[in-house]
Amino acid sequence: MHHWASRKRFSTLDEQEILALAISAEEDDARIYRSFAAEVQDDFPASAALFRDMAAEEDTHRNQLIALHQKRFGEVIPLIRREHVAGFYTRAPIWLNKTLSPEQMRAQTRKMEQDAERFYNAAAARAQDAETRRLLGDLAAAEADHAQHADALTTTHLPVDIAQDEAATQHKQFILTWVQPGLAGLMDGSVSTLAPIFATAFATQDTWTTFLVGIAASVGAGISMGFTEAASDDGALSGRGSPLKRGLASGVMTTVGGLGHALPYLIPDFWTATVLALLVVFVELWAIAWIQNRYMQTPFWRATLQVVLGGALVLGAGALIGSG
Repeated sequence: MHHWASRKRFSTLDEQEILALAISAEEDDARIYRSFAAEVQDDFPASAALFRDMAAEEDTHRNQLIALHQKRFGEVIPLIRREHVAGFYTRAPIWLNKTLSPEQMRAQTRKMEQDAERFYNAAAARAQDAETRRLLGDLAAAEADHAQHADALTTTHLPVDIAQDEAATQHKQFILTWVQPGLAGLMDGSVSTLAPIFATAFATQDTWTTFLVGIAASVGAGISMGFTEAASDDGALSGRGSPLKRGLASGVMTTVGGLGHALPYLIPDFWTATVLALLVVFVELWAIAWIQNRYMQTPFWRATLQVVLGGALVLGAGALIGSG
């Protein structure tokens, strides 16, 4: 409550404070654009050039605002920022921006320009000094033009072939960081837990015991796969991305793969639970084959043969051992 009470309302700001707020906002936006550029420079140099041009635009605006402030109010600019004004638009912290794709960064750029346009229109409406009102109005018009300017810069820096190359690189990174480890985990969780779950099921014909074994096998396999994936490669040389993300994808999907055919054993009737578990296994194995075909370009017949035949052999071994 005290935090919000300490903020000023926009309607109470005088013209010097409005100029100071505009200066700090332009500084922040330029920093964000430069952070975007630095983040994508290695993999997406064309997008980096786009963001550097947008930062240069913000520098020009800031210099215009500073010159007007010096002329009207002197050299000392009051310290007032977005967070000091109630209801003023905010920006995501830099560490959150690091998770954005180049396309999301470009979308964020368009939103930033729209926010700035609204601010300058509101500020110009409150300004009494003719020169201040004219500059703020000009900046509002400039921000309105930035959407078109950003499109023009995109055309300059991101012709169709380059944009397609960037999209392909981004898609490849998604596969290496999320799909590949997740698929490996799903395969391990679905296939490796078949034997212990169905061996327990046919050996005991006790659904609750089978469920507990299934949960233990699934969670244990998930933890093991997650740590193994994260520790096996830091991504620096292979380009496979964050080990934390890969470990999370692998661990979660391993657990999900095992839980799929363990959960049916919450049903008290043994044969009902077993038939449902077999149906789940069938769906899991076909899903793995589809993912392999969709993202890994594995021919569907080969993926089906590898996964379904392998899963059937493991399932049969577990059932045979349990029945014995």
